[in-house]
Amino acid sequence: MARAVRTSPRPARLAIPVLADDTTQARTVRPAPGTGHGPAAVTRLGEVTFDLHGRTRRLELTDQDLRSFEAVVLEATPDGIVLDRSAFYPGGGGQPPDHGVLLWQGVETRIEGVRKGDDLCLVPAEDDPIPPAGTVVRAAVADERRSALMRTHSGLHVLCGVVFRDYGALVTGGNMEPMTARMDFNLPEVPPGFKEAIEDACNAEIAADRRIDVRLLPRAEAFAIPDIIRTATNLVPEGIPEVRIVDIVGLDTQADGGTHVASTKQIGRIKVAKIESKGRGFRRLRIAIAD
Repeated sequence: MARAVRTSPRPARLAIPVLADDTTQARTVRPAPGTGHGPAAVTRLGEVTFDLHGRTRRLELTDQDLRSFEAVVLEATPDGIVLDRSAFYPGGGGQPPDHGVLLWQGVETRIEGVRKGDDLCLVPAEDDPIPPAGTVVRAAVADERRSALMRTHSGLHVLCGVVFRDYGALVTGGNMEPMTARMDFNLPEVPPGFKEAIEDACNAEIAADRRIDVRLLPRAEAFAIPDIIRTATNLVPEGIPEVRIVDIVGLDTQADGGTHVASTKQIGRIKVAKIESKGRGFRRLRIAIAD
């Protein structure tokens, strides 16, 4: 049986200091104004290894609101820094990697990205000092960027859920930056008023303040969920024993590895900025997220 790991509800806060005395407990929730949900729920399957990438334990997979933590440097070169644990989202599924800083021995190393390979390598800013292997660092994820990407990623899931529910269209591609994004659909025809209808439907789902839950399921159980894959091609790697599920309760359930807000109301508002024809029946929807 899966067990839920859930923090207690608390009033939404626009910001707290990124670094605290107890860095493993410092968290920030940066929702749109006027929301009151705490961090998203996460369901775990006991002792699993889904959150390991090479030698690094990925903290953000089970605590999306963690912004600062302590870690030990396992390996360090000007090309990349490997930590034993990290809350930096490494990028994937259209969501770009986190930025932030490492603080060590009175020195600051800026992190400008993450490179995925056999290990997760934090990419330092050019010419910044590199902490040697064995160093204990205090790491901080850039909160404004991560929080904006969480809102944007959840907004794309709302868009995906609405388009699939109302038009039966699958996703063929997508990409995002903080507060802006695009999503491509296999949508040969669009009716008059499509742009306005999609925008209104998305914002109605946001106003409904639907809870966004994250859970981990055994692969067979996950793939037994109808329409769990919303892309035209199944992107879940073979051999992954557990699948991470993001569920906008009552609207959209799909396999996903990104970071999300706790409820749709925390997204803000979706503006469908443009619809483009990409040939062969494909449509690209460009959106912006606003408060």
